[in-house]
Amino acid sequence: MTINENEKRVIGRFRFMNEQAVNLDGFATPAPELGLIAFDSPHDPLPSIVIRDGVVVEMDGRGEDAFDALDEFIARHGIDIGIAEEAMAIDSLQFARQLVDPYESRESLVRLASGMTPAKLAEVLARLTAAELVIAMTKMRARKTPSNQAHVTNRSDDPLLLAADAATAAAFGFREIETTVPVLADAPSNAVAVSVGAAVGSPGVLVQCSVEEAMELALGMRGLVSYAETVSLYGTEQIFIEGDDTPWSKAFLTSAYASRGIKMRVTSGGGAEALMGGAERCSMFYLEARCVALARAMGAQGVQNGGIDSAAVAGSVPGGVRSLMAENLMVMLRNLESCTGNDALMSESHVRRTSRTHPIFIAGSDFICSGFGSIQRYDNMFGPSQWNAEDIDDFLAMQRDWGVDGGLKTAREDDVEGLRSRATEAVSAVYGWLGLGDFTASWAQQAVDAAGSKDIADADLMLPVNASATIMDTNVTMLDVIAALAENGFDVEAQRCLDMLKARVQGDYLQTSAIFDEDMNVLSLVTDPNDYAGPGTGYKPSIARQAEIDTIRQQVSVDDLRVQQRQYRTFELRVIGTAETSHDPRDVVIGVSPATGRDIWQTLSGLLVCDVLEELMAGLEEEGCVGRIIRINDSIDLGKIGLAAAQLSGSGIGIGLQGKGTALIHRHDLAPLANLELYSVAPTLTARLYRLMGINAGRHAKSMTPEPMRNPYSDEAIEARYHTKVVALVAIERECSSNSASEMLEMVK
Repeated sequence: MTINENEKRVIGRFRFMNEQAVNLDGFATPAPELGLIAFDSPHDPLPSIVIRDGVVVEMDGRGEDAFDALDEFIARHGIDIGIAEEAMAIDSLQFARQLVDPYESRESLVRLASGMTPAKLAEVLARLTAAELVIAMTKMRARKTPSNQAHVTNRSDDPLLLAADAATAAAFGFREIETTVPVLADAPSNAVAVSVGAAVGSPGVLVQCSVEEAMELALGMRGLVSYAETVSLYGTEQIFIEGDDTPWSKAFLTSAYASRGIKMRVTSGGGAEALMGGAERCSMFYLEARCVALARAMGAQGVQNGGIDSAAVAGSVPGGVRSLMAENLMVMLRNLESCTGNDALMSESHVRRTSRTHPIFIAGSDFICSGFGSIQRYDNMFGPSQWNAEDIDDFLAMQRDWGVDGGLKTAREDDVEGLRSRATEAVSAVYGWLGLGDFTASWAQQAVDAAGSKDIADADLMLPVNASATIMDTNVTMLDVIAALAENGFDVEAQRCLDMLKARVQGDYLQTSAIFDEDMNVLSLVTDPNDYAGPGTGYKPSIARQAEIDTIRQQVSVDDLRVQQRQYRTFELRVIGTAETSHDPRDVVIGVSPATGRDIWQTLSGLLVCDVLEELMAGLEEEGCVGRIIRINDSIDLGKIGLAAAQLSGSGIGIGLQGKGTALIHRHDLAPLANLELYSVAPTLTARLYRLMGINAGRHAKSMTPEPMRNPYSDEAIEARYHTKVVALVAIERECSSNSASEMLEMVK
């Protein structure tokens, strides 16, 4: 290695550490003047309020003559002045303690929070530790039943793949699906494709097409989408103005959505103002407190926050990840639906991104993720999510590990294949009937099978562009889509889409934190309120839901393993008599465990037991020894099996072999746990290594000192991968063990 003389050489340990994924992340030195500080900037205002003649004339140290647009809007519409003086007089530490006190009701805390200013709430929540945030969030979320939201997008705006992936997301339990576009003009086509696919997957799945606000509202008014969340709020007047917005314009847009029966929430997130150069030297958390106060003031039913696109900015400073969770809790205190971020990828480190999500996952939220990428990272047009299709199995396993409802469930492969096939058929029928475009059979076939857009060679990228233009030019609405479904034999999907339109007219799902269950019941703050009040209260999965959480596709029972083993029964270990002691000094006994050749036919390494035995015998033969195979029936312990084999052998040397592949060399005069050589890590063993064990056993029989065998090294999670299988194999061994005498065997292939 050539080293520049002017460069300091990095030692090996740090060269290794520098290569780890966490070092791809950015970490900032706190800089309050840039807004790069999570909590308690020296420039954050102190909490205060002065009310005169029923009007807020001072808020957080600023008189009304100095109010900016955000202050004005919050002071006039976002503070309950009837309880403001009572709420502001409460000691902040006392209120923080009330948040984690199970005897303090959610209702009483929400009431007091409604009278608090942004600086007051920021001061309170900054005092909570990570563990206290979990406790407080468990109590304060609006809806009792947790849920989750998916991103469904792809690089091609491929309608067939969008529909198939939307149906798949619904099958995995997502109750909201958000799509967007790499090409803005494709938005109407994407909205139709995802809405149809979601209806194939499940009743009651809400759909959003996240694009420019006027287009999104137009799609909503046509009934092609059912919710929105991309009305962005910021914590400083400068960023609002530069975005050509004000709190009043955002409030008007919020009302426009709600007036047409479209559920909506606003979006904000700590770090956005620092990222856009307009933080005004304030902490990320205080600025987010202003955003959440604005959301309450303008009448939105919920907030998507917790960093969102700026999560990595917040995550770059000390305490930043804790501030992201505290943002979510602040939304809950304002009695709003909380869609708790966990969407934009905060870190390339699997450890850090899990660390960022896990406390929220444990506490439960209205939506654990505001965009779990149910598609692969490369197909996510929002940018890679915190969690993606690559992580679905991990997330399901985490639910099972903790017994926690994270909103998802295991989907069977056959079911998903059927849903994907039906979704592509339904979209093909709708597009053909409405004159939006025709799909080839090969395209549809590829979409059903595809893991992502890279697997589709036959997509026509102009079809979604042309389809979208036709949708807009001919004023296609969801009623037209429903008619197309019904006319082509998709009555179930047509009814589900119609039920969604009926629900919009009824308006019940405009209640705070509303979702539909699979029976189209509205679950919300009103119909499914969070009633947590300490242990034994709050959300508890039903028996059926707990079974969904506990059952994942990878789990294997003892009976499953026994069936798997039978397919490897390609040989027979035939009993030819009772085992007897030999006096031949060349004799080496291979003692096998009770289930070997009865119920166990394949070792953990994938080698068949017969192949292992052949390698051991061949190794002995190389050293001029003769091997005998004897089944030891009265023990499953490898040490005792090997010792029993050695005591039956003429040489005093025996090999012990368990069905799972663990093996050792023993000598007749040693204690059971004392052996000559041991292969303890069965999954890593090869035919060559078993041959070497036979050779070494032969050399021990000849009183030689062979070079000791070594277990091959692996940094794989051997225990995690194989221990449950070992438990099942041991259970099978135990069932086969008995007090019967040891048996002499011959191998017949």
